[in-house]
Amino acid sequence: MKRRWNIRLWLGFIIIFIGAASYIPLFAQFPITRDFPWANLLLFAAGGFLLVAGLVRAFRSPEFYRGKVFGPILSVLGCAVIGLFCYGLLYKARQLPASAGAPRSGQKAPEFSVADQNGNQVALEKLLSGSPKPNALLLIFYRGHW
Repeated sequence: MKRRWNIRLWLGFIIIFIGAASYIPLFAQFPITRDFPWANLLLFAAGGFLLVAGLVRAFRSPEFYRGKVFGPILSVLGCAVIGLFCYGLLYKARQLPASAGAPRSGQKAPEFSVADQNGNQVALEKLLSGSPKPNALLLIFYRGHW
């Protein structure tokens, strides 16, 4: 009797890989999934469940299903992907230095000048005192770590 492919093993690993690879291009775009990666963790849980089910199938019925060799390899690789993702996103990203020098909400912005889209220098003071009635100005400070 020809043994069948253990699709649960491969599908579980692919779902885990998609869960890790989809964070930056897809889930980091929205605050609900960027602040805490619950969607990625759900994908990891589904992939892990399929991997365990595939391993059980491979070792209980080796005469019917393949996977005694690739099953443990894919499981270790899947656990490594999940571990690196969780370490990088849930631990290492939280270790960024505090933004002590950034202005707080409602605080007066420091004086500065920047280049506009035409390359001309524009100062904050000039923007606020342009007409008889001062213009409103919204500043957004992005916190970066390079």
